[in-house]
Amino acid sequence: MYPKVLVPLDGSELAECALPEVKNLAKGGYIGDVILMNVVEPPSLWLAENLDIFELKRLEFNRAQEYVRDIQSRLASEGIDAKAEVLEGRASQAIVEFANENAVDLIVIATHGYTGMKKLMFGSVALRVLHDAHAPVLLIRPESCRR
Repeated sequence: MYPKVLVPLDGSELAECALPEVKNLAKGGYIGDVILMNVVEPPSLWLAENLDIFELKRLEFNRAQEYVRDIQSRLASEGIDAKAEVLEGRASQAIVEFANENAVDLIVIATHGYTGMKKLMFGSVALRVLHDAHAPVLLIRPESCRR
């Protein structure tokens, strides 16, 4: 059993491909606490555009909190209690640090399935988490959602 499970979500449908697996694990009694996480990464363009960074950050945090609370509510309607966390920073680093500092037992994360040039250009949060996390990482491929 994995008493504490972290589920990083970025707001995309592909990231939410991890949720059916989390539901299956919860219903099977294999996991305990579920922590839904969204990481707000402030774009460097905010600085270049001379925008009100504090207002934009507040708006992004509010959007992220609304998003994870919606997912939290959907899971609750299926009998799965989950906590919601919104952090600021570089996604992979924030996920790994949170997992390490909070003794997470399992990270369930969807991979966008990028290969080749896309992977080189966009990087892969899931792969960086897999490489850097101390906890086991369950990678969910996007094909599992498209069946």
